[in-house]
Amino acid sequence: MNKLIIMGVVLFLSGSGWSQETVTLEAAKAYALEHNWNVKNAMLDVKIAEQKVIETRGMGLPQVNISGSFNNFINLPVQVIDAQFFNPSAPPGSLVSFRAGTDYSASGTLEVGQLLFNGSYIIGLQASRYYANFQVSAADLTKEDIVFNVIQAYQLAAVAKENLTFVDSMVSITEKLIEKQKNYAELGLMKQEDMDQLLFSLSTAKEARVSAELQCANTIDMLKFAMGYPMDQPLAIQQSTEELINKPSISSGNITENLNYTLLEKKIVLSEFNVKNNKFANLPTLNAFFSHSYNAYRNEFNFFSSEPWFDQTLWGLKLSVPVFSGLSRQARTSQAKIELMKDQNSLMQLEQTLKFQEQQAKNKLIGAQTKHDLQKQNIELARKLYDNAITREEIGEGNSIAATQKYNQLMVAQAQYIGSLVDLFQAKLTLDKLYNSILPN
Repeated sequence: MNKLIIMGVVLFLSGSGWSQETVTLEAAKAYALEHNWNVKNAMLDVKIAEQKVIETRGMGLPQVNISGSFNNFINLPVQVIDAQFFNPSAPPGSLVSFRAGTDYSASGTLEVGQLLFNGSYIIGLQASRYYANFQVSAADLTKEDIVFNVIQAYQLAAVAKENLTFVDSMVSITEKLIEKQKNYAELGLMKQEDMDQLLFSLSTAKEARVSAELQCANTIDMLKFAMGYPMDQPLAIQQSTEELINKPSISSGNITENLNYTLLEKKIVLSEFNVKNNKFANLPTLNAFFSHSYNAYRNEFNFFSSEPWFDQTLWGLKLSVPVFSGLSRQARTSQAKIELMKDQNSLMQLEQTLKFQEQQAKNKLIGAQTKHDLQKQNIELARKLYDNAITREEIGEGNSIAATQKYNQLMVAQAQYIGSLVDLFQAKLTLDKLYNSILPN
Protein backbone atom coordinates (compact mmCIF):
# COMPACT_ATOMS: atom_id res chain seq x y z
CA MET A 1 0.00 0.00 0.00
CA ASN A 2 1.05 3.62 -0.48
CA LYS A 3 2.84 4.62 2.73
CA LEU A 4 2.52 8.32 1.91
CA ILE A 5 -1.27 7.99 1.73
CA ILE A 6 -1.37 6.14 5.04
CA MET A 7 0.86 8.70 6.71
CA GLY A 8 -1.35 11.46 5.39
CA VAL A 9 -4.46 9.72 6.68
CA VAL A 10 -2.97 9.20 10.13
CA LEU A 11 -1.91 12.84 10.36
CA PHE A 12 -5.26 13.92 8.98
CA LEU A 13 -7.25 11.90 11.48
CA SER A 14 -5.12 12.93 14.43
CA GLY A 15 -4.79 16.53 13.33
CA SER A 16 -7.11 18.42 15.62
CA GLY A 17 -7.50 16.29 18.70
CA TRP A 18 -9.99 13.88 17.12
CA SER A 19 -12.49 16.61 16.25
CA GLN A 20 -15.21 16.00 13.67
CA GLU A 21 -13.04 14.55 10.89
CA THR A 22 -14.09 14.16 7.29
CA VAL A 23 -12.52 11.42 5.23
CA THR A 24 -12.49 10.60 1.52
CA LEU A 25 -13.10 7.09 0.27
CA GLU A 26 -9.46 6.61 -0.70
CA ALA A 27 -8.32 7.78 2.73
CA ALA A 28 -10.82 5.45 4.40
CA LYS A 29 -9.49 2.48 2.41
CA ALA A 30 -5.87 3.32 3.24
CA TYR A 31 -6.74 3.70 6.93
CA ALA A 32 -8.50 0.32 6.96
CA LEU A 33 -5.53 -1.43 5.35
CA GLU A 34 -3.36 -0.09 8.16
CA HIS A 35 -5.63 -0.52 11.17
CA ASN A 36 -8.16 -3.30 10.55
CA TRP A 37 -7.43 -6.25 12.83
CA ASN A 38 -8.07 -8.87 10.14
CA VAL A 39 -5.51 -7.21 7.89
CA LYS A 40 -3.00 -7.09 10.73
CA ASN A 41 -3.45 -10.80 11.38
CA ALA A 42 -3.14 -11.58 7.67
CA MET A 43 0.18 -9.73 7.54
CA LEU A 44 1.34 -11.65 10.63
CA ASP A 45 0.52 -14.87 8.75
CA VAL A 46 2.82 -13.65 5.96
CA LYS A 47 5.61 -13.12 8.50
CA ILE A 48 5.01 -16.60 9.93
CA ALA A 49 5.33 -18.07 6.42
CA GLU A 50 8.61 -16.17 5.94
CA GLN A 51 9.92 -17.66 9.18
CA LYS A 52 8.82 -21.11 7.97
CA VAL A 53 11.18 -20.67 5.02
CA ILE A 54 14.04 -19.91 7.39
CA GLU A 55 13.06 -22.87 9.58
CA THR A 56 13.00 -25.26 6.62
CA ARG A 57 16.27 -23.95 5.21
CA GLY A 58 17.87 -24.40 8.61
CA MET A 59 17.21 -28.14 8.49
CA GLY A 60 19.81 -28.42 5.70
CA LEU A 61 22.46 -26.40 7.53
CA PRO A 62 24.92 -27.88 10.05
CA GLN A 63 23.31 -28.86 13.33
CA VAL A 64 25.65 -28.24 16.25
CA ASN A 65 24.97 -29.46 19.80
CA ILE A 66 27.02 -29.37 22.96
CA SER A 67 26.11 -31.73 25.78
CA GLY A 68 27.58 -32.58 29.18
CA SER A 69 26.90 -35.10 31.89
CA PHE A 70 27.93 -35.87 35.44
CA ASN A 71 27.50 -39.22 37.27
CA ASN A 72 27.85 -40.07 40.93
CA PHE A 73 27.64 -43.82 41.45
CA ILE A 74 26.18 -44.54 44.89
CA ASN A 75 26.93 -48.19 44.23
CA LEU A 76 29.45 -49.05 41.55
CA PRO A 77 28.12 -51.48 38.97
CA VAL A 78 29.04 -55.14 39.56
CA GLN A 79 30.80 -57.07 36.80
CA VAL A 80 30.85 -60.91 36.73
CA ILE A 81 33.40 -62.98 34.75
CA ASP A 82 34.70 -66.53 34.68
CA ALA A 83 37.08 -67.15 37.61
CA GLN A 84 39.59 -68.87 35.33
CA PHE A 85 40.21 -65.46 33.71
CA PHE A 86 42.14 -64.56 36.89
CA ASN A 87 43.02 -68.02 38.14
CA PRO A 88 43.48 -70.78 35.55
CA SER A 89 43.34 -73.42 38.29
CA ALA A 90 39.91 -72.28 39.44
CA PRO A 91 37.12 -74.87 39.11
CA PRO A 92 35.38 -74.68 35.72
CA GLY A 93 32.17 -72.68 35.79
CA SER A 94 33.04 -70.68 38.89
CA LEU A 95 32.48 -66.93 38.72
CA VAL A 96 34.20 -63.93 40.20
CA SER A 97 32.33 -60.70 40.84
CA PHE A 98 33.88 -57.30 41.31
CA ARG A 99 32.95 -53.65 41.16
CA ALA A 100 34.44 -51.73 38.24
CA GLY A 101 34.71 -48.01 37.63
CA THR A 102 35.07 -44.89 39.70
CA ASP A 103 32.70 -43.12 42.06
CA TYR A 104 32.48 -40.06 39.80
CA SER A 105 32.53 -39.50 36.06
CA ALA A 106 31.90 -36.51 33.79
CA SER A 107 31.85 -35.92 30.08
CA GLY A 108 31.48 -33.09 27.56
CA THR A 109 30.65 -33.67 23.92
CA LEU A 110 30.52 -31.53 20.78
CA GLU A 111 28.38 -33.02 18.00
CA VAL A 112 28.00 -31.70 14.46
CA GLY A 113 25.53 -33.15 11.97
CA GLN A 114 25.09 -32.26 8.31
CA LEU A 115 22.37 -33.39 5.95
CA LEU A 116 24.03 -34.31 2.65
CA PHE A 117 21.02 -35.52 0.69
CA ASN A 118 17.32 -35.87 1.35
CA GLY A 119 14.71 -35.62 -1.40
CA SER A 120 11.95 -34.44 0.91
CA TYR A 121 14.16 -31.60 2.16
CA ILE A 122 14.71 -30.29 -1.37
CA ILE A 123 10.98 -30.30 -2.13
CA GLY A 124 10.14 -28.95 1.33
CA LEU A 125 12.43 -25.97 0.83
CA GLN A 126 10.84 -25.16 -2.54
CA ALA A 127 7.35 -25.61 -1.11
CA SER A 128 8.03 -23.37 1.90
CA ARG A 129 9.18 -20.57 -0.39
CA TYR A 130 6.09 -20.94 -2.52
CA TYR A 131 3.91 -21.11 0.59
CA ALA A 132 5.23 -17.69 1.62
CA ASN A 133 4.05 -16.39 -1.76
CA PHE A 134 0.72 -18.15 -1.22
CA GLN A 135 0.25 -16.37 2.11
CA VAL A 136 0.84 -13.01 0.41
CA SER A 137 -2.06 -13.79 -1.95
CA ALA A 138 -4.18 -14.92 1.01
CA ALA A 139 -3.41 -11.60 2.73
CA ASP A 140 -4.45 -9.76 -0.45
CA LEU A 141 -7.76 -11.63 -0.36
CA THR A 142 -8.30 -10.47 3.23
CA LYS A 143 -7.41 -6.91 2.23
CA GLU A 144 -9.86 -7.08 -0.65
CA ASP A 145 -12.68 -8.17 1.67
CA ILE A 146 -11.88 -5.32 4.07
CA VAL A 147 -11.72 -2.71 1.30
CA PHE A 148 -14.96 -4.09 -0.14
CA ASN A 149 -16.65 -3.57 3.24
CA VAL A 150 -15.21 -0.06 3.55
CA ILE A 151 -16.40 0.97 0.08
CA GLN A 152 -19.84 -0.50 0.71
CA ALA A 153 -20.16 1.23 4.10
CA TYR A 154 -18.90 4.54 2.68
CA GLN A 155 -21.40 4.40 -0.19
CA LEU A 156 -24.27 3.60 2.17
CA ALA A 157 -23.20 6.49 4.40
CA ALA A 158 -23.21 8.81 1.37
CA VAL A 159 -26.68 7.61 0.38
CA ALA A 160 -27.96 8.05 3.95
CA LYS A 161 -26.46 11.55 4.08
CA GLU A 162 -28.15 12.53 0.82
CA ASN A 163 -31.45 11.11 2.04
CA LEU A 164 -31.17 13.08 5.28
CA THR A 165 -30.57 16.27 3.30
CA PHE A 166 -33.69 15.57 1.26
CA VAL A 167 -35.83 14.86 4.33
CA ASP A 168 -34.53 18.01 6.03
CA SER A 169 -35.57 20.05 3.02
CA MET A 170 -39.04 18.51 3.15
CA VAL A 171 -39.39 19.40 6.82
CA SER A 172 -38.20 22.95 6.12
CA ILE A 173 -40.58 23.44 3.15
CA THR A 174 -43.55 22.10 5.11
CA GLU A 175 -42.77 24.28 8.13
CA LYS A 176 -42.54 27.39 5.94
CA LEU A 177 -45.81 26.52 4.22
CA ILE A 178 -47.60 26.05 7.55
CA GLU A 179 -46.22 29.34 8.82
CA LYS A 180 -47.57 31.16 5.74
CA GLN A 181 -50.96 29.44 5.91
CA LYS A 182 -51.53 30.24 9.59
CA ASN A 183 -52.85 33.69 8.74
CA TYR A 184 -55.37 32.23 6.30
CA ALA A 185 -56.52 29.74 8.95
CA GLU A 186 -56.86 32.47 11.59
CA LEU A 187 -58.91 34.63 9.20
CA GLY A 188 -61.13 31.71 8.32
CA LEU A 189 -59.96 31.72 4.71
CA MET A 190 -58.65 28.19 5.08
CA LYS A 191 -60.39 25.10 6.31
CA GLN A 192 -59.09 23.62 9.53
CA GLU A 193 -59.06 20.24 7.78
CA ASP A 194 -56.56 21.60 5.25
CA MET A 195 -54.38 22.96 8.07
CA ASP A 196 -54.58 19.62 9.88
CA GLN A 197 -53.51 17.90 6.67
CA LEU A 198 -50.44 20.13 6.50
CA LEU A 199 -49.65 19.48 10.15
CA PHE A 200 -49.92 15.75 9.48
CA SER A 201 -47.48 16.09 6.57
CA LEU A 202 -45.08 17.95 8.86
CA SER A 203 -45.32 15.24 11.50
CA THR A 204 -44.66 12.57 8.86
CA ALA A 205 -41.65 14.51 7.56
CA LYS A 206 -40.19 14.88 11.07
CA GLU A 207 -40.66 11.17 11.69
CA ALA A 208 -38.84 10.46 8.42
CA ARG A 209 -36.04 12.79 9.55
CA VAL A 210 -35.59 10.85 12.80
CA SER A 211 -35.30 7.61 10.80
CA ALA A 212 -32.88 9.24 8.34
CA GLU A 213 -30.69 10.56 11.18
CA LEU A 214 -30.58 7.09 12.77
CA GLN A 215 -29.71 5.56 9.42
CA CYS A 216 -26.87 8.05 8.99
CA ALA A 217 -25.49 7.22 12.42
CA ASN A 218 -25.69 3.48 11.74
CA THR A 219 -23.88 3.72 8.41
CA ILE A 220 -21.11 5.83 9.95
CA ASP A 221 -20.70 3.19 12.66
CA MET A 222 -20.51 0.53 9.95
CA LEU A 223 -17.78 2.55 8.24
CA LYS A 224 -15.83 2.96 11.49
CA PHE A 225 -16.01 -0.77 12.15
CA ALA A 226 -14.87 -1.65 8.63
CA MET A 227 -11.96 0.82 8.86
CA GLY A 228 -10.87 -0.22 12.34
CA TYR A 229 -11.53 3.37 13.40
CA PRO A 230 -12.20 4.14 17.11
CA MET A 231 -15.95 3.77 17.63
CA ASP A 232 -16.03 6.52 20.28
CA GLN A 233 -14.48 9.12 17.96
CA PRO A 234 -16.54 11.24 15.53
CA LEU A 235 -16.18 10.70 11.81
CA ALA A 236 -17.87 12.14 8.72
CA ILE A 237 -17.62 11.37 5.04
CA GLN A 238 -16.40 13.96 2.58
CA GLN A 239 -17.63 12.72 -0.80
CA SER A 240 -21.21 12.82 -2.06
CA THR A 241 -23.12 10.17 -3.96
CA GLU A 242 -22.67 12.20 -7.13
CA GLU A 243 -18.88 12.08 -6.80
CA LEU A 244 -18.91 8.37 -6.02
CA ILE A 245 -21.33 7.35 -8.76
CA ASN A 246 -19.34 9.22 -11.41
CA LYS A 247 -16.10 7.39 -10.60
CA PRO A 248 -15.14 5.05 -13.48
CA SER A 249 -16.00 1.40 -12.95
CA ILE A 250 -14.66 -1.74 -14.60
CA SER A 251 -17.07 -2.95 -17.27
CA SER A 252 -14.90 -5.78 -18.58
CA GLY A 253 -11.95 -7.79 -17.39
CA ASN A 254 -10.45 -11.23 -16.99
CA ILE A 255 -11.88 -13.54 -14.34
CA THR A 256 -8.48 -15.21 -13.99
CA GLU A 257 -7.39 -12.01 -12.23
CA ASN A 258 -9.92 -12.74 -9.49
CA LEU A 259 -8.10 -13.26 -6.20
CA ASN A 260 -10.00 -16.45 -5.35
CA TYR A 261 -8.96 -17.89 -8.72
CA THR A 262 -5.34 -16.85 -8.22
CA LEU A 263 -5.28 -18.31 -4.73
CA LEU A 264 -6.67 -21.66 -5.91
CA GLU A 265 -4.08 -21.78 -8.70
CA LYS A 266 -1.35 -21.41 -6.10
CA LYS A 267 -2.97 -24.07 -3.93
CA ILE A 268 -2.70 -26.47 -6.87
CA VAL A 269 1.04 -25.77 -7.08
CA LEU A 270 1.35 -26.55 -3.36
CA SER A 271 -0.53 -29.82 -3.95
CA GLU A 272 1.93 -30.67 -6.71
CA PHE A 273 4.77 -30.07 -4.26
CA ASN A 274 3.04 -32.44 -1.85
CA VAL A 275 2.93 -35.18 -4.52
CA LYS A 276 6.65 -34.69 -5.25
CA ASN A 277 7.45 -34.74 -1.55
CA ASN A 278 5.78 -38.12 -1.09
CA LYS A 279 7.59 -39.50 -4.13
CA PHE A 280 10.97 -38.22 -2.96
CA ALA A 281 10.39 -39.86 0.40
CA ASN A 282 11.36 -43.14 -1.33
CA LEU A 283 14.89 -41.86 -2.00
CA PRO A 284 17.83 -42.57 0.35
CA THR A 285 18.90 -40.10 3.02
CA LEU A 286 22.59 -39.40 3.61
CA ASN A 287 23.88 -37.66 6.74
CA ALA A 288 27.40 -36.83 7.93
CA PHE A 289 28.34 -36.49 11.58
CA PHE A 290 31.29 -35.41 13.68
CA SER A 291 31.75 -35.86 17.43
CA HIS A 292 34.47 -34.77 19.85
CA SER A 293 34.16 -35.57 23.55
CA TYR A 294 36.11 -35.36 26.80
CA ASN A 295 35.63 -37.85 29.64
CA ALA A 296 36.92 -37.87 33.18
CA TYR A 297 36.76 -40.55 35.88
CA ARG A 298 37.44 -39.77 39.54
CA ASN A 299 37.18 -41.43 42.92
CA GLU A 300 37.03 -37.94 44.42
CA PHE A 301 35.15 -34.88 43.22
CA ASN A 302 38.15 -33.06 41.78
CA PHE A 303 37.21 -32.45 38.17
CA PHE A 304 38.74 -28.97 38.26
CA SER A 305 42.15 -30.24 39.32
CA SER A 306 45.02 -31.12 36.99
CA GLU A 307 43.89 -34.71 36.70
CA PRO A 308 43.63 -35.85 33.07
CA TRP A 309 40.54 -35.76 30.84
CA PHE A 310 40.43 -38.30 28.03
CA ASP A 311 39.32 -37.13 24.61
CA GLN A 312 37.67 -39.05 21.81
CA THR A 313 37.04 -37.86 18.23
CA LEU A 314 35.10 -39.51 15.44
CA TRP A 315 33.25 -38.73 12.24
CA GLY A 316 31.18 -40.81 9.91
CA LEU A 317 28.40 -41.14 7.37
CA LYS A 318 24.95 -42.58 7.79
CA LEU A 319 22.93 -43.81 4.84
CA SER A 320 19.28 -44.67 5.27
CA VAL A 321 17.57 -46.48 2.39
CA PRO A 322 13.79 -46.97 2.62
CA VAL A 323 13.00 -50.48 1.44
CA PHE A 324 9.48 -51.41 2.48
CA SER A 325 6.95 -49.46 4.55
CA GLY A 326 3.98 -51.77 4.36
CA LEU A 327 2.68 -49.75 1.37
CA SER A 328 2.09 -46.71 3.61
CA ARG A 329 4.32 -44.44 1.48
CA GLN A 330 2.54 -45.52 -1.68
CA ALA A 331 -0.80 -44.80 -0.01
CA ARG A 332 0.35 -41.32 1.04
CA THR A 333 1.49 -40.59 -2.52
CA SER A 334 -1.86 -41.77 -3.89
CA GLN A 335 -3.71 -39.55 -1.40
CA ALA A 336 -1.62 -36.55 -2.47
CA LYS A 337 -2.41 -37.23 -6.14
CA ILE A 338 -6.13 -37.47 -5.35
CA GLU A 339 -6.02 -34.17 -3.44
CA LEU A 340 -4.31 -32.58 -6.47
CA MET A 341 -7.11 -33.86 -8.72
CA LYS A 342 -9.69 -32.39 -6.34
CA ASP A 343 -7.96 -29.00 -6.43
CA GLN A 344 -7.85 -29.08 -10.22
CA ASN A 345 -11.56 -29.90 -10.33
CA SER A 346 -12.25 -27.07 -7.87
CA LEU A 347 -10.39 -24.65 -10.13
CA MET A 348 -12.48 -25.66 -13.15
CA GLN A 349 -15.64 -25.35 -11.05
CA LEU A 350 -14.57 -21.91 -9.79
CA GLU A 351 -13.89 -20.77 -13.35
CA GLN A 352 -17.42 -21.72 -14.37
CA THR A 353 -18.83 -20.06 -11.24
CA LEU A 354 -16.93 -16.84 -11.92
CA LYS A 355 -18.11 -16.78 -15.54
CA PHE A 356 -21.68 -17.18 -14.31
CA GLN A 357 -21.21 -14.44 -11.70
CA GLU A 358 -19.61 -12.21 -14.33
CA GLN A 359 -22.63 -12.46 -16.60
CA GLN A 360 -25.03 -11.96 -13.71
CA ALA A 361 -23.07 -8.94 -12.46
CA LYS A 362 -23.04 -7.33 -15.91
CA ASN A 363 -26.79 -7.85 -16.29
CA LYS A 364 -27.40 -6.41 -12.84
CA LEU A 365 -25.23 -3.40 -13.62
CA ILE A 366 -27.14 -2.69 -16.83
CA GLY A 367 -30.47 -3.07 -15.03
CA ALA A 368 -29.36 -1.00 -12.03
CA GLN A 369 -28.07 1.80 -14.28
CA THR A 370 -31.30 1.88 -16.29
CA LYS A 371 -33.42 1.81 -13.14
CA HIS A 372 -31.35 4.57 -11.55
CA ASP A 373 -31.67 6.82 -14.59
CA LEU A 374 -35.44 6.32 -14.62
CA GLN A 375 -35.79 6.91 -10.88
CA LYS A 376 -33.68 10.03 -11.17
CA GLN A 377 -36.09 11.35 -13.78
CA ASN A 378 -39.06 10.31 -11.64
CA ILE A 379 -37.88 12.13 -8.55
CA GLU A 380 -37.13 15.27 -10.54
CA LEU A 381 -40.63 15.12 -11.98
CA ALA A 382 -42.19 14.39 -8.58
CA ARG A 383 -40.26 17.31 -7.09
CA LYS A 384 -41.51 19.58 -9.84
CA LEU A 385 -45.11 18.49 -9.28
CA TYR A 386 -44.78 19.02 -5.54
CA ASP A 387 -43.23 22.46 -5.97
CA ASN A 388 -46.13 23.43 -8.27
CA ALA A 389 -48.65 22.16 -5.73
CA ILE A 390 -46.97 24.16 -2.97
CA THR A 391 -46.94 27.30 -5.12
CA ARG A 392 -50.62 26.94 -5.92
CA GLU A 393 -51.35 26.32 -2.25
CA GLU A 394 -49.51 29.49 -1.29
CA ILE A 395 -51.44 31.68 -3.73
CA GLY A 396 -54.74 30.12 -2.78
CA GLU A 397 -55.40 28.29 -6.05
CA GLY A 398 -54.73 24.80 -4.69
CA ASN A 399 -55.68 22.82 -1.65
CA SER A 400 -53.80 20.95 1.04
CA ILE A 401 -55.10 17.56 -0.08
CA ALA A 402 -53.56 17.97 -3.53
CA ALA A 403 -50.32 19.20 -1.95
CA THR A 404 -50.31 16.22 0.41
CA GLN A 405 -50.81 13.81 -2.47
CA LYS A 406 -47.87 15.32 -4.31
CA TYR A 407 -45.88 15.21 -1.08
CA ASN A 408 -46.57 11.50 -0.66
CA GLN A 409 -45.76 10.95 -4.32
CA LEU A 410 -42.42 12.71 -3.84
CA MET A 411 -41.58 10.66 -0.74
CA VAL A 412 -42.28 7.42 -2.61
CA ALA A 413 -40.14 8.60 -5.52
CA GLN A 414 -37.34 9.47 -3.10
CA ALA A 415 -37.46 6.01 -1.51
CA GLN A 416 -37.34 4.38 -4.95
CA TYR A 417 -34.48 6.65 -6.00
CA ILE A 418 -32.48 5.78 -2.87
CA GLY A 419 -33.09 2.08 -3.53
CA SER A 420 -31.90 2.41 -7.12
CA LEU A 421 -28.81 4.29 -5.95
CA VAL A 422 -27.89 1.51 -3.51
CA ASP A 423 -28.48 -1.13 -6.21
CA LEU A 424 -26.25 0.73 -8.67
CA PHE A 425 -23.43 1.10 -6.15
CA GLN A 426 -23.69 -2.60 -5.27
CA ALA A 427 -23.70 -3.69 -8.92
CA LYS A 428 -20.59 -1.66 -9.71
CA LEU A 429 -18.78 -2.82 -6.60
CA THR A 430 -19.57 -6.49 -7.26
CA LEU A 431 -18.13 -6.28 -10.77
CA ASP A 432 -15.05 -4.41 -9.56
CA LYS A 433 -14.38 -7.13 -6.99
CA LEU A 434 -14.90 -9.86 -9.56
CA TYR A 435 -12.13 -8.34 -11.70
CA ASN A 436 -9.84 -7.65 -8.72
CA SER A 437 -9.90 -3.89 -9.16
CA ILE A 438 -10.85 -2.54 -5.75
CA LEU A 439 -7.51 -2.78 -3.95
CA PRO A 440 -5.35 0.38 -4.08
CA ASN A 441 -2.34 0.02 -6.38
